Amino acid sequence: MKKLILMTLAFCSSLFIAQESVEKGISGDFDGNGTKEYAYTKVSDCTDECDGKCETTIYFSDKKIKPFIISPAYDGTLYNLGDLNDDGKDEIGFYPGWCTSCWHAFHVYTLSKKGWKPLVPSISTHCTQWEEEKFPIRKDPEKKGYVIITSSIWKDDDIKIESTSVKLK
Repeated sequence: MKKLILMTLAFCSSLFIAQESVEKGISGDFDGNGTKEYAYTKVSDCTDECDGKCETTIYFSDKKIKPFIISPAYDGTLYNLGDLNDDGKDEIGFYPGWCTSCWHAFHVYTLSKKGWKPLVPSISTHCTQWEEEKFPIRKDPEKKGYVIITSSIWKDDDIKIESTSVKLK
């Protein structure tokens, strides 16, 4: 069983590294003013071996929206999550890249009057979760003000994927 897990981890890591180099941004109404903005990433102080600070900054086409930094992260993938908390603004999801491992936290941010802040605590994910197309967060269609969080955990010597409905604050 351990050999199978190690082989799976190695395979998933090789797939993830190939995806890291793809640079792309997303559009959305992140400040709720009715106009679409473009969000994109830029990596600083990070080698191809993930040496250095490895900070990824998320910038916006509208310079009134302040950029924010995620560290450590060797770039990553941005997601427009739509308006999860019904405040009229699209939330941003960020899946950070790294040089090793399939375990990565998925980050969800919302823009408040004081700047960007996490909407929920970071969500533990493993590449098997992504391969099974079990996205980390979505609105709960049955409960207003709730989201369904899907995460990966290590349980009973295996990787398990669990989902739970969580009330947003």
